[in-house]
Amino acid sequence: MDALPAFLVDAPRYLFLTGKGGVGKTSIACAGAVALARQGRSVLLVSTDPASNVGQVLGLRIGNTVTRVPSVDGLSALEIDPDEATSAYRERIVGPVRGLLPAAEVRLIEEQLSGACTTEIATFNEFTALLTDDVLTGRFDHVVFDTAPTGHTIRLLQLPSSWTDFLDEGKGDASCLGPLAGLERQRTVYAEAVAALGDPERTRLVLVTRAQRAAVAEVARTHDELAALGLRQQHLVVNAALPEPRSGDALATAVHERERAVLATLPPALAALPRDVLELKGDDMVGLDALGSLFEAGQVAVPGDDGAELPPLPPGARSVADLVDELAAQEHGLVLLMGKGGVGKTTLAAAVAVALAERGLPVHLSTTDPAAHLAQTLEGTVPDLEVTRIDPAAETARYREHVLRTKGASLDDAGRAALEEDLRSPCTEEIAVFQAFSKVVNDGRRRFVVLDTAPTGHTLLLLDATGSYHRDVARQMGPAATFTTPMMRLQDPGHTRAVIVTLAEATPVLEAEGLQEDLRRAGIEPWAWVVNDVAAATATTDPLLRRRAQAEVVQIERVLRRDSERCAVVPLLTSEPVGLAALRDLARPAGARLAG
Repeated sequence: MDALPAFLVDAPRYLFLTGKGGVGKTSIACAGAVALARQGRSVLLVSTDPASNVGQVLGLRIGNTVTRVPSVDGLSALEIDPDEATSAYRERIVGPVRGLLPAAEVRLIEEQLSGACTTEIATFNEFTALLTDDVLTGRFDHVVFDTAPTGHTIRLLQLPSSWTDFLDEGKGDASCLGPLAGLERQRTVYAEAVAALGDPERTRLVLVTRAQRAAVAEVARTHDELAALGLRQQHLVVNAALPEPRSGDALATAVHERERAVLATLPPALAALPRDVLELKGDDMVGLDALGSLFEAGQVAVPGDDGAELPPLPPGARSVADLVDELAAQEHGLVLLMGKGGVGKTTLAAAVAVALAERGLPVHLSTTDPAAHLAQTLEGTVPDLEVTRIDPAAETARYREHVLRTKGASLDDAGRAALEEDLRSPCTEEIAVFQAFSKVVNDGRRRFVVLDTAPTGHTLLLLDATGSYHRDVARQMGPAATFTTPMMRLQDPGHTRAVIVTLAEATPVLEAEGLQEDLRRAGIEPWAWVVNDVAAATATTDPLLRRRAQAEVVQIERVLRRDSERCAVVPLLTSEPVGLAALRDLARPAGARLAG
């Protein structure tokens, strides 16, 4: 590697890579950390993503402790494991009272500390320690953060200010933070974290995107939100841009031209940032050899560039239309689109919802994704289709207003002030979003509900809250009671069809398999998989796309053999699937080979 990309030149101590899921943050973070280490710097690579795959990219096992990468001098890595962080956090709170309180009360405290809010705070405490604890990170010249998808990252970066404000305004309900005696120390740590994040001499934000309209729109929102938080030292990295085709292939030419058009019309705030454009590679970015090529320009020569046919799609690969046919026979229920960010969940959710509605079936299309763009994807209305969004800010405001109007109605001024203080806790959002999610889940009893979920890690936290609520209800009702909780509806295959969406690449498939195992542990059996943006499902003659197609077929075979016999394949398209006409095309019956 001859020269560093612009975002690594004169790099400050802390580098944060953020952006829409699936744009390549992990690959770029890993490649950047390796590049800095090979420049003779000591580097710590950290993942704050609840669905981290840093270990998969580097080809070694990484956990919740600093682990040296043996093949790269000066490089260490750490994955903040939410489960381990939560267990350690919970033990710090419960440990001192174990043996002093009755066992039943200790179990109740542990149950109260098992929700998504506790996980968020525990993970956040690990994150702030990396910004403030010189004993932990003082020996490193650089700390490179591979963050969770955008909405989750914005929430994480807002937390130092949120908790500092909460502590400044009054202690309120400190159950999420731990014993009251530790609050002053927490206040100091959070204030130091805020200072580090806002100091351009110490911190640089790297906004990663693809040359796609939705990804650019989201990264523009991220730019504004981070600037509002005081993080103004930003760079832009456009990943996986298709090089100018030399083949004359219609699909490759169309994709290249639409990506060029996106880059030529960047919003002014993004266009003004220092920028790197990284070219699409023929191989998956897994392993040090692949990472070493990520910042190199120029197409890699493709063996066998003789116009040979593409490999056939594996037997058993279906179309989205096949899945819709099977869904429509049920006439109602919850269709849950899940997976890594950036794999096309929003588009596929919209396509399925439109296809069902145009069969005359009532459909409710909704999303739990903080960075959702359903309206932009649809660009129109359809009879029998209602579109909503579970907006965390709106749901939290609605929940606070309801609590004050009901519980607060009988309180005196002091009591109402205390209640308002409690409702300013960041944990209030967890309750509000869970309640809205529960209503959507139950709505599937009378019509189809197609739910576009947030990226994997954020969704698992929401499911964790659902499971905590179920356990709490079960404990209070007793073993003889009859009841139905949202978790029970999610676990009911007659009510819920969970569809895992992924790309035909090694890392997204591995992560999707991890999601499937998490769902199974929660008692939710995935119903189908959808593999999106498949060059092997087109008639391309472009050598770079054909090279990618060879690897895609291997991944689709893996899904059909190991993961799900019900697997639909969506071809790489010449234009982004936006608008009703394009969405209808996605769910139309298709042959084994589509032109895109």
